Amino acid sequence: MPRSKPPARPLGPSGAKAAAGKVKRSHSGSRRAAGHTAVTIKDVARAAGVSVTTVSHVLNATRHVAPRTSARVRSAIAQLGFRPSAVARALKADRTSSIGMLVTSSTNPFFAEVIRGVEEGCFAGGYSLILCNTGDVSERLESYLATLVAKRIDGLAVMTTNMDQRFFHRLGAQHPLPVVAIDTLNVPETPIVNDDSETGGRLAGRYLVQHGFRRLAVIAGMEDHPRSRERLAGFRAALAEAGLALDPALVLSSDLTVGGGFAAMQALLDRTRDDPPEAVFCLNDLLAVGGLCALDKRGFRVPDDISIIGYDDIELAAYTVPPLTTIRQPAAEIGRRAAELLIAQIETGAMAEDVALAPALIERESVGSAPKLERRKRA
Repeated sequence: MPRSKPPARPLGPSGAKAAAGKVKRSHSGSRRAAGHTAVTIKDVARAAGVSVTTVSHVLNATRHVAPRTSARVRSAIAQLGFRPSAVARALKADRTSSIGMLVTSSTNPFFAEVIRGVEEGCFAGGYSLILCNTGDVSERLESYLATLVAKRIDGLAVMTTNMDQRFFHRLGAQHPLPVVAIDTLNVPETPIVNDDSETGGRLAGRYLVQHGFRRLAVIAGMEDHPRSRERLAGFRAALAEAGLALDPALVLSSDLTVGGGFAAMQALLDRTRDDPPEAVFCLNDLLAVGGLCALDKRGFRVPDDISIIGYDDIELAAYTVPPLTTIRQPAAEIGRRAAELLIAQIETGAMAEDVALAPALIERESVGSAPKLERRKRA
């Protein structure tokens, strides 16, 4: 018959001290891990038999420490699983290695591609990115800006439509920090990264003229949008080179969305029922996608009846019906260059020059040759 175990005897004072001593001797990291208490720099110093100041010098490389002592400190760090506080180190270095970004909408395909480029540039430079979507609402922009400043960001990238020179002047006066602007108007003392939108507009205009089109229309963004103004100016210049003028009645403004493009194309077709345009230049690809839908709904064939050309070359442009001819702006490269300029400004204090990247024509299937009037009339 098996013998029963004797009941455990409660520890007396000497037994309790011995048990406590065993826990302590195992090492303080085990005891702290059990209680989920973070290991501190004092624990490292105690384990390595050095001062807290010496541990700090080893961590931050602020003073020469003897190799044997440094090795002992690093061994203690590894054994205890010590992780220096990022906040404490940022406060000491006056850097957080973080960059804030204010953007109108991260769901717009062009913006999303630019953001990807900014993030890649930040990662390559050793910075993290804090993204704030303003929704094109001034109150949200101001609130996010205050939040980013409170988080002690090292620099700020701005890509929103609801900003002007007054915004940047106020930003410089209230929150002086390195700033780069993307896809915006000229701003004094702030480096800007864009595509060369006027050249892009010329490319679109020349391409349509070379294909024999003479009656041309434009679906643009709102009149105060800087990129829309530049693209429209380039388009007009290309027509003027060929001795043509753009009819003001065939220029419609809209918000830069698929829905905006659909509504604007419907309005254009209503306005030109007896003599519709031969080709339409949409100042971004979302407008062109909406325009294609409106043309299909009204029974127009693209490009047999009306041709259409976009701008941006978002991923969707290759998959529309028909695939969209467009002007490509290098969105990801714009983002990467913006991040590089901002990081250089943070680390050297040097103000960079503006950057305008070259656009390119992407030929697909939405532009044909100028059709006869009877082919262009539909419902």
